[in-house]
Amino acid sequence: MSDTTYDYIIIGGGLAGSALTGRLAELQPSCSILLLEAGADVAGHPLTGSPMACFGAHGSPLDWSYTTVPQKHLDGRQCYNAAGKALSGGTATNYGTWTRGNAVDYDLWAQLVNDDAWSYKGLLPYFKRSETHWDKNADTAVHGTSGPIHNATVESSSDDRKYPLRESVRAAWAQLGVEAIEDGNSGHPKGLAPLAENWRDGQRQLASEAYGIKAKSNVTIKTETPVKRVLLAEKNGKKIATGVELLDGTALNASREVIVSSGAYRTPQVLLLSGIGPSDELSKHGISVEVDSPEVGKNFHDHFSLNQWWKVRSPEKGLSIGTPLWNSPAYGLGLPSNWVATVQAPRAEIEQALQTDGVSGAEVETHSYLKPDFCHIETLVVYAPAGAAVAGVDVPMDGTYIASAVLGVTPTSRGSITLSSADPTAVPLIDPNYYATEVDRAALRAGVRQVTKLFRDTPEGQEMVLEELPRPGFSALSSTSSDEEFDKLIKAGGATFYHPAGSAAMGKVVDTQLRVNGVEGLRVVDASVLPLSLAGHYQAVLYAVAEKAADLISSA
Repeated sequence: MSDTTYDYIIIGGGLAGSALTGRLAELQPSCSILLLEAGADVAGHPLTGSPMACFGAHGSPLDWSYTTVPQKHLDGRQCYNAAGKALSGGTATNYGTWTRGNAVDYDLWAQLVNDDAWSYKGLLPYFKRSETHWDKNADTAVHGTSGPIHNATVESSSDDRKYPLRESVRAAWAQLGVEAIEDGNSGHPKGLAPLAENWRDGQRQLASEAYGIKAKSNVTIKTETPVKRVLLAEKNGKKIATGVELLDGTALNASREVIVSSGAYRTPQVLLLSGIGPSDELSKHGISVEVDSPEVGKNFHDHFSLNQWWKVRSPEKGLSIGTPLWNSPAYGLGLPSNWVATVQAPRAEIEQALQTDGVSGAEVETHSYLKPDFCHIETLVVYAPAGAAVAGVDVPMDGTYIASAVLGVTPTSRGSITLSSADPTAVPLIDPNYYATEVDRAALRAGVRQVTKLFRDTPEGQEMVLEELPRPGFSALSSTSSDEEFDKLIKAGGATFYHPAGSAAMGKVVDTQLRVNGVEGLRVVDASVLPLSLAGHYQAVLYAVAEKAADLISSA
């Protein structure tokens, strides 16, 4: 091979791109792989070491620091959207939560694309192949024991990492009927599960380092190298990807495949700049239409969330980060939280919301969102004023406040990623269309109402906190506040929980082999292929997707 020709070119060295590169290099040791990443190699950077450093990554050089277009359903507010700008992508900046999600979501995914390979059972071997589970005695039918990504719980990380509010939070959830379960990563997360994290020995695991891509002799990595477009040619009447063009005009050739792994924000931009997308969108920017693919950039979805802050009743007991009682190094091994609650919104409220959103009565009765195991909401209680700095709310980090974060994890709102211009250095137009459906409003309202009840109406909650610290211009709400009051708060304070996906959706833009429809030798491997939202944090699923992609590509 020449220095401009490779078997495979992967555009984007984020989580999926790095994991795919590592596994593909292992499966095909005689093939050459070029990995192109717009960000820098940040191994050893001060912000990519200890878990707590993640809070400093917001707005740093490791963050693309995107801003959405004005959001119609948030009174025109523009929202901050983070994205990892680094080799390893979001694994350089994320919060480390390790949740696979709900089996029923994956089974719905498989149903949508008519391929059981994307069901939970179909993906389970790839979940296992990517992980080393913290419990060496765990059921090997469910968990992996020798994968590159190690995970841990609070208790398994250190005997000294003990949070005083652990049992109080568990008991408060039990008062609301949310019982503790042993394993939230078994495919059945409904309930209160121990929080699992993917820190290893208290350190961040960059995808590029975990998969050892820099040590592989058949891999070439070029960082700080943005791509302009995929190069296409016509062969036997069909479009075929032949390589990529860099910003400086350099052409690099791929003899087998080009794989786009630029993430849910940038992958559709790369496709559009390559002439693959809706013809009207391409024509608007003077881009020649190579493949009219109307769904590129559509179906974009994200987990919308609300953080709240609560003043603790007895700060002298060391209930929150910031007191001298937290000086032990054990508290630096992960984020200050014990549990993740994954729950359903009240059935009647979701039924009514579905009808409001136009689902017919007969369809409502059998709707997937009403299945017994389906989950709509995730709530985390964090023993620190988490999210305050990003939200622009002044909450002291002095041991006097804890936080709650409520996520709508299965939203039905759909937005878009479109071009702002034909300039590849321009940021695309990001429109998540947050809070657009009544289903999303009903679910997030129910979650915020529930956590308000947790702290204000249970004996354990009342013992933990004195009061909520409301956002400027708002009064603290009670569990009996009106839907309108909750909506007003969420519209003013809701934000991403950094799980964008769907903008090159399977069944619409790519097929079940991750191949871009209408182009040979071109695939997408990242969160943009997710056809629906999943009730989990996406790093676990994206490692599985990358692992599966490596098999698909190797068997082609």
